[in-house]
Amino acid sequence: MNVSSSSRQPVREAWTPEHLLYERSVALGFAIDSTTASVYNSHLNSYITFCRLHHLPIDPMIDTLSFYMVWLSHHIEPRSVDSYLSGISSRLEDTYPDVRAARRSSFVVRTLRGCKRRLSKPVQRKLPLSIDDLQQVQRKLGLELEHDNSLFLALLFTGFLTLQRLGELTWPDAVKHQSYRKVPLRHSLSITARSISYTLPYQKNDGLGTGSTILLAGGATALAIAGMTPDLIQAAGRWSSDEFKKYIRQHAFLLNALLHGSAQTTQVT
Repeated sequence: MNVSSSSRQPVREAWTPEHLLYERSVALGFAIDSTTASVYNSHLNSYITFCRLHHLPIDPMIDTLSFYMVWLSHHIEPRSVDSYLSGISSRLEDTYPDVRAARRSSFVVRTLRGCKRRLSKPVQRKLPLSIDDLQQVQRKLGLELEHDNSLFLALLFTGFLTLQRLGELTWPDAVKHQSYRKVPLRHSLSITARSISYTLPYQKNDGLGTGSTILLAGGATALAIAGMTPDLIQAAGRWSSDEFKKYIRQHAFLLNALLHGSAQTTQVT
């Protein structure tokens, strides 16, 4: 097929097969964040250990996956098994292309559902941070702050008020997870009389990892109690789906009363 004469293409050099292979390998390396890759590797190690203990082939067939889920559900919370299967599928799909089909099979799905109903424990969540908690920390540290305490308060208040994750505010200890693409840089900071802003290179929904849910839950709950609508909370937290709803840790009836009470107070005022 010839290139149309009406479509002008810039002159570009051809790459060697080795260069193409190298660049593709680099691109695949960036497809999953390093922190996510570490978690996936841990999940794969768990699966391989199970197969060796029970003298089963590594090939993730339906039977093998279902046996693994039953075994793992007796050692960890069954609701977490889904994430293990995600990591295992990601790591094995190049060698075993049918692994995702096996994971989605009705037999595997029903096995996991049964494990959840039989073995799951009630969800126990930590209380989200509140404005009162932040003010208590500030009072505890006092007005004359050392550098480390000032930095801690800045991270605490910023993460809470902007719905950021810990991974977006701190520098990890592990060298392999350190990247300037994940944290705001000093030169992007802008301070005015009424606002402070900075550029966040990568958002959490770009694959930054799990981060800290306490800051997210506290900030999202505080916004909901203040009467902010769900769509604005979703936009403020940069969520691409309704996943943000699980971070609003307030009883539905109490939250509804607070929202209506806030609306009535606004009307009276």
